[in-house]
Amino acid sequence: MSKEFTHLDESGAARMVDVSAKPISRREAVAEGFIKLEPETLARIAADEMAKGNVLATARIAGIQAAKKTSDLIPLCHPLPLSAVEIGFNPETAGIWVRCTARTTAQTGVEMEALTGVAAAALTIYDMCKAIDKTMRIEGITLLSKTKTAP
Repeated sequence: MSKEFTHLDESGAARMVDVSAKPISRREAVAEGFIKLEPETLARIAADEMAKGNVLATARIAGIQAAKKTSDLIPLCHPLPLSAVEIGFNPETAGIWVRCTARTTAQTGVEMEALTGVAAAALTIYDMCKAIDKTMRIEGITLLSKTKTAP
């Protein structure tokens, strides 16, 4: 697979891609990841019995906030006017699936915002549970889809 690295100029230096000639379109990206947790930790999260507070409510806010700040965290990302960020959780017996959907109307996509939202939400769950669960593991953060349609 031979693709040009768009974030490198002809001399190999990092650069921000110029998207000024691209048309504005509606864009959506969906990403997910999994945080592996002990059954006791999952039960305490479900019962809202964690000492630091409501884990999923806090993780949702963290994911939204992180998606909005992606261009501050990832050096070559364009700052985007996000029109929506949704964070969802799907608990299972071995942990919690975290999903982020990000939307914008812009000249470039929102996949980095969706991925950042998942990462921050999972990291917040980790932070809020680390005192009781030493086996946690964040796994498989991946982009599920990205779409572009006319405005």
